[in-house]
Amino acid sequence: MKFTELKALHDLPFFELLKRARAVHEEHWEKPEVQLCTLMSIKTGGCSEDCSYCAQSARHDSGLEVERLLSKEVIMERARAARATGSTRFCMGAAWRGVRGGTQRFEQVLDIVRDVSSLGMEVCVTLGELGPDEAAALKKAGVTAYNHNVDTSPEHYPNIVTTHTYDDRLRTIRNVQDAGMSVCCGGILGLGETRDDRLRMLEVISEFNPQPESVPINSLMPMPGTPLEGSDPVDPFDLVRMIAIARIAVPKAKVRLSAGRTRLSDETQALCFFAGANSIFYGDKLLTAKNPAVEKDRALLARLDLETLAPDPAMTAPSACEERPLSPCCE
Repeated sequence: MKFTELKALHDLPFFELLKRARAVHEEHWEKPEVQLCTLMSIKTGGCSEDCSYCAQSARHDSGLEVERLLSKEVIMERARAARATGSTRFCMGAAWRGVRGGTQRFEQVLDIVRDVSSLGMEVCVTLGELGPDEAAALKKAGVTAYNHNVDTSPEHYPNIVTTHTYDDRLRTIRNVQDAGMSVCCGGILGLGETRDDRLRMLEVISEFNPQPESVPINSLMPMPGTPLEGSDPVDPFDLVRMIAIARIAVPKAKVRLSAGRTRLSDETQALCFFAGANSIFYGDKLLTAKNPAVEKDRALLARLDLETLAPDPAMTAPSACEERPLSPCCE
């Protein structure tokens, strides 16, 4: 969807936008279901990148304790617990710039993926940059989806990260798609961006071919010691607008209400679900930030008469549209 179309949506009266988003949601997602995902940090801190929002960067004095790659036994214990509490997708994140085939740590990750995939959940990983060979190896090991957010617009990105480029992000996404994995790609609101930056971000995401299988919409959780620690909170109505526009722009994707849910009232979350969100990160911790407790999430979903989406570990990645160019490796 082009920027002018996205801007026209954003300019609609609030309830008119929600009405349109709801119609698109019901066309593509007939059942009132929400996917429950658990995100676990399997290697925390010490990252060489300088992402301004991230407490895991070694360049920021965030006070975060650095942890090496966790053992497979610890990760499997958490994965089984996630499955027992209703999660249907288990996402593993590692604070690395990227991974390289043939290294010990990449072989460890592949071994972990193979075991987690045996539990019957969807498996998602986020490990930084990937080459084509590494992407193919992850797909073979059992990865269902690869998360690699674009974070913000191409124009604003250099203000947030300088140690890699937007083109680097796009190249990894193309490698993931070429390997046959689904792409989980979204962004973060509250990075000092403008409205146009937010819409440009959605333009980039919606123009991927194929479109992402899931789109996480995060609200910045300002972390102590990072350059963005004093940032203002995202306006809840701005968040709902972005959820609604994402639903219209990427109609077949799961739109995931992600980081920042601790700051949202039940009523705001309900508006997000109405606008098109149908996936949440679920559990007590979201990488290095707090997440609403399992019991509270379950109670809210019950009050809204929302069921949980069943896992689909054999899920086929979205197909490319032959009438459009494939996702770019760079711009």
